[in-house]
Amino acid sequence: MSAQEGAPRGREDEPLSKVIGTRSAPPLAKLGLETVGDLLRHYPRRYGDPGTLTDMDRLALGEHVTVMARVSRATVRTMRARSGAMLQAVVTDGHHELALTFFAKRPGALRPHEDKLRPERVGLFTGVVSEYRGTRQLTHPDYVMVGVDADDAESAMFEASRPIPIYPASSAVPSWRIQRAVRTVLDPLTDDDVTDPVPFEVRARLGLAGRLDTLRSVHRPADQREWQRARDRLRFEEAFVLQAALAQRRVRAAAQDATARPPRAAGEASVLADFDAALPFTLTDGQRSVGEDVARELAEPRPMQRLLQGEVGSGKTVVALRAMLQVVDAGGQAALLAPTEVLAAQHARTLRQLLGPLAEGGLLGGAEHGTRVALLTGSLPAAARKAALLQAASGEAGIVVGTHALLGEQVQFADLGLVVVDEQHRFGVEQRDALRAKGRTAPHLLVMTATPIPRTVAMTVFGDLETSSLTQVPAGRAGVTSHVVPAGNPRWLERTWARVREEVDSGHRVYVVCPRIHPDADLAAAGQSPSKDFDDVPDLLELVDGDGTGQAGERAPLRAVLEVADMLRETPQLAGLEVGVLHGQMAPADKESAMARFTTGEVQVLVSTTVIEVGVDVPEATVMVVFDADRFGLSQLHQLRGRVGRGSAPGLCLLVSTAQPGTPAAARVEALAETTDGFRLATLDLELRSEGDVLGAAQSGRSSSLRLLRVVQDADVISQARHEASAVVESDPDLDFQPELQAAIAAQLDDEQEEFLERA
Repeated sequence: MSAQEGAPRGREDEPLSKVIGTRSAPPLAKLGLETVGDLLRHYPRRYGDPGTLTDMDRLALGEHVTVMARVSRATVRTMRARSGAMLQAVVTDGHHELALTFFAKRPGALRPHEDKLRPERVGLFTGVVSEYRGTRQLTHPDYVMVGVDADDAESAMFEASRPIPIYPASSAVPSWRIQRAVRTVLDPLTDDDVTDPVPFEVRARLGLAGRLDTLRSVHRPADQREWQRARDRLRFEEAFVLQAALAQRRVRAAAQDATARPPRAAGEASVLADFDAALPFTLTDGQRSVGEDVARELAEPRPMQRLLQGEVGSGKTVVALRAMLQVVDAGGQAALLAPTEVLAAQHARTLRQLLGPLAEGGLLGGAEHGTRVALLTGSLPAAARKAALLQAASGEAGIVVGTHALLGEQVQFADLGLVVVDEQHRFGVEQRDALRAKGRTAPHLLVMTATPIPRTVAMTVFGDLETSSLTQVPAGRAGVTSHVVPAGNPRWLERTWARVREEVDSGHRVYVVCPRIHPDADLAAAGQSPSKDFDDVPDLLELVDGDGTGQAGERAPLRAVLEVADMLRETPQLAGLEVGVLHGQMAPADKESAMARFTTGEVQVLVSTTVIEVGVDVPEATVMVVFDADRFGLSQLHQLRGRVGRGSAPGLCLLVSTAQPGTPAAARVEALAETTDGFRLATLDLELRSEGDVLGAAQSGRSSSLRLLRVVQDADVISQARHEASAVVESDPDLDFQPELQAAIAAQLDDEQEEFLERA
């Protein structure tokens, strides 16, 4: 029996139906709370202070709220217009009032409410805010009165003075019902009933309380200091479990065998040396430094595992190419895995252009000891596909570029020594491992990302990969200026298209980006779901509405590629210009053609989805117009902006936004306009909208495995946990003597979450 299978789980796996009853458990199950452990990890969102009442002037109509207020008055009366009785109560925060309304068939049924809702008593009231005759009210609110349910006066005074835990709740299960369920579950537990993944030695060294005491302090604190200490302890626990999992991965990776790929000695024939000698530009200090780190790790007999994160346009491709050429010099091959066919084809073109004659090894006019760059995608014609497969299998192609088509069983390599993964967040562990398994020994791994998306920032903070960062932009890049264009201002929009015309007349090209492909009317006529009309759903689309307030309501329809392209063809300022389209639902040959026509200048304005977000390189493109910019995350916008200003002419990014001033969405777009520092933007994005679940569980609809830990604010906690967890795993790599920690890793990181952890 493995440590994991034999690990004690205490009572945390017990179904709630067994503990609190079959009537109380189903509503909690709708919140994802099905076991004792689920409920104990459902921590309070905040704590109410009985002496501090809720400011009711801020309550919004239609909002589901929980407020703390003092009863002002309550009366029961018989209704005149129809049969039955009504209780009307008024609660106050000392300045503003809120009405509470209850209905019943007879007055007697309302007496229990009237008895509890006595003047001067303080309570928590929950419901949906509505309005009747100009007065805000809660109809049939659920409520609990502070101190009323205690057994005696002394207990009532004590309970009334304690912080009141307020839990993430729903209309079906208000906060205090969750609180009562927690009490029912928590009160009878002993230390033997609760497992603690933090080893005793670590707790003793850091002065941390045991887990049961911590759970009692977070759910039933006597004062503010107690729940704050408990939260700090639980944050460390979350970080420690994750860091232990990451440490295990590092240990397993270090134990694998790899083929050392050292650089050629000075004076020996070398593709890398010839490439460096022919470079028409000087490497930045960052490129040289990172290149030295990579070269050193490639020369080791254990697999390199490095994340290369760089500013948009910082020259990551050159760093990756030099690593690939070192492997080719050592007799091996390199594979570059790209997420889309457009990007794979772009990479192949870029590598061939950078290499020149060095990419024509064995061909007439090619370099004497050059190599070949093969492209393998799903849409290749049969003859071209056969030729690429042969070049990869024979070793003729030292570099093979492709999409997921590289993962097919029929794709073989002579000696795969390095796998380069571009935009690593788009590939799962199974895809990556399928490619790595094609090597005779474990290939070295280099994963690249432009400005990290927030979850990648989070994983970078945790750091299960060695990381390198490129922050310098090569000389000669003119940079990009960004401006926000209010969507409701016709004069600004007119100026936008006039500016586009000016750039095109100067010989430049323009991207116009829309989140959707088809307009709503076309989708409705075809009976298609709007959810399938995105190449890459904007990462804030489902989180905020059009004005960025986070409240449900009417959203402005998203702009679509096909309708915007038609609109631009009719726009007077753009008369005579060729407007093209590019989106993911086009046939591969059509996408390639659209991109080629834009690159050559046959098309001057390209209306596209986010399919051009990464890697596409057209130096003549100087303007990008982004519709619905407020519906995208900062990192996604920064990636898009990186497609312009890549040549010697300055770039311009115009962010068309519907966000109202002062909203979080407006703050995001304004932040992008103010800075081009992608690392700062990625961190700001994380702070503005939280990291969700850095392990990806938010995408599957499950609750977040990180409940209290915040990867930006808690960097010190993470660093301390990393140090402690690394020491534990170093002395016990399989955690045979830490079964509770092993069980916690298995419980917290299910299969999908482990996959995301591997991805980053």
